Amino acid sequence: MIIDTFLFDLDGTLVDSVLDLATGINLLRGELDLSPLPIAKVRTCVGDGATQLVKRALSEVPFSDALLQRFLTLYGEHLLDATVVYPGIVDFLDAHRHQRLGVVTNKPHAYTLPLLDGLGLASYFEVVIGGDSCSEKKPHPAPIRHALQQLGKSAKSAVMIGDHHTDLQAGAAAGTRTCFCAWGIGHHGDAPYDDLAAAPQDLLHLYPGATR
Repeated sequence: MIIDTFLFDLDGTLVDSVLDLATGINLLRGELDLSPLPIAKVRTCVGDGATQLVKRALSEVPFSDALLQRFLTLYGEHLLDATVVYPGIVDFLDAHRHQRLGVVTNKPHAYTLPLLDGLGLASYFEVVIGGDSCSEKKPHPAPIRHALQQLGKSAKSAVMIGDHHTDLQAGAAAGTRTCFCAWGIGHHGDAPYDDLAAAPQDLLHLYPGATR
């Protein structure tokens, strides 16, 4: 099987963004006179998009679109304060620069692009699909199918690489190979996967080139 198309989740896969997400959440909690959440708690809330993050991290108050927008504003002001690229990711991207690379994330598109650009990753990816780029988010397969369509590639030539069960479910439903990233923020739940990468450096061993 030839794998020449690599689709990546963002948070918890390419970048460690928990500290900045926690900053946005805790600033909002402070505005609401709520005590700050530990980083470990915020970590458990991440993975299904900004709406679910806000619902989970501010469960004491009713959810509203205004609450979501306020979180996004606060998070956007701290987007690159502490977020870093995981060690080993750039090595993989450099090794596959001439293959087809894309990002498929549940993070809003308007925050995904400046994050990738600010961390020097934007030039690697031909396609960037955000959580609002399609009518559905992961675990629905639509964002992955949209990315493959833009790349002009088939699912059989692609692998979805992510740290959360939503990535694995979306990839499987779209017909791609799937790789679970155990170093990330999320968890695989009970979703099956084809490959396991314990650390970013394992990706080059799993996918050293265009063939498997």
